[in-house]
Amino acid sequence: MNKPLILILAFFVLAVQAMAQQRPQYSQYMLNNFLLNPAIAGIEDYADIRVSHRRQWVGLDGAPTTYYVSAHTPLNKGASSTRYHRALAHHGLGASFHTDETGPLRRSGVSLSYAYHLPITNSINVSAGAAAGVIRSSVNSSELDLANESDPLAGGGNINNTVLDLNLGLWVYSRNFSVGVAGAQLLEDAGSFGANTYEEATLGLQRHYFITGSYRLEPTPSLDVIPSVMVKLASPSPAAVDASLRVMYDERFWVGGAYRHNDALVAMVGVYVSPLLDISYSYDFTTSELNQVSAGTHEIVVGFKLLNDRRIICPQWVW
Repeated sequence: MNKPLILILAFFVLAVQAMAQQRPQYSQYMLNNFLLNPAIAGIEDYADIRVSHRRQWVGLDGAPTTYYVSAHTPLNKGASSTRYHRALAHHGLGASFHTDETGPLRRSGVSLSYAYHLPITNSINVSAGAAAGVIRSSVNSSELDLANESDPLAGGGNINNTVLDLNLGLWVYSRNFSVGVAGAQLLEDAGSFGANTYEEATLGLQRHYFITGSYRLEPTPSLDVIPSVMVKLASPSPAAVDASLRVMYDERFWVGGAYRHNDALVAMVGVYVSPLLDISYSYDFTTSELNQVSAGTHEIVVGFKLLNDRRIICPQWVW
């Protein structure tokens, strides 16, 4: 790995604490809002499991690479014989694991989630959820080329820190729309433990807030048009906006596009293969100055629907 570039990336990553957002970037967040909002846990009639790999800024040495595995399932949710039915009051449980690597920095998190879903009218439902876990940050100082030998990072090895993580969320949803609000890393560094001698060299956490919304239009019986938007807030960073539009045919195949402010244009495609499997892929065309040194971003998501007794192919509540 090129040492000068690693040093530049390390400086960029260390500046993330004050200048940018720390949570992993997901182009296909609308397919798995559970990553952002724990109130989603248990929303469907089956156990939803998703695995993803994201390779960002291909061609740039030390660029971010992200993996995640998420799973959530309903508890005590009654079944219905109709295709679209009023959601019943029930509980949801979930878990997620992610790891995000950028040059010498590795940040991994694991969390457990709980949500409660309650119908408030014949067509509108509300859920509230919480997720608790830990985030571990590690800087591999052996990958840094530091001019100052007295710098605490110059000793080699890994510099680690583990922090308690708390996320809270609220979700309002119906057959054709959803609105969500969530907060992540709400404890900031209050639950920090396990830091080594050079705690000041590790990265702390900043609070993140997500506001999401989507609407499902049905211009024909076989065609759905789904616009969605996400606003991300992480003080002192400026607000960031993602806007997307997907078109789904016969609740099986879909294509879409998205715009991430001052960052990328995204092309997406997906297929609900069977009551067990769905697959989707996205490619980010970088619009920032990084497009001079990178060949864009690839992201693939594979979903599994377990305990799917009703053999649902297309999700009913999260599209």
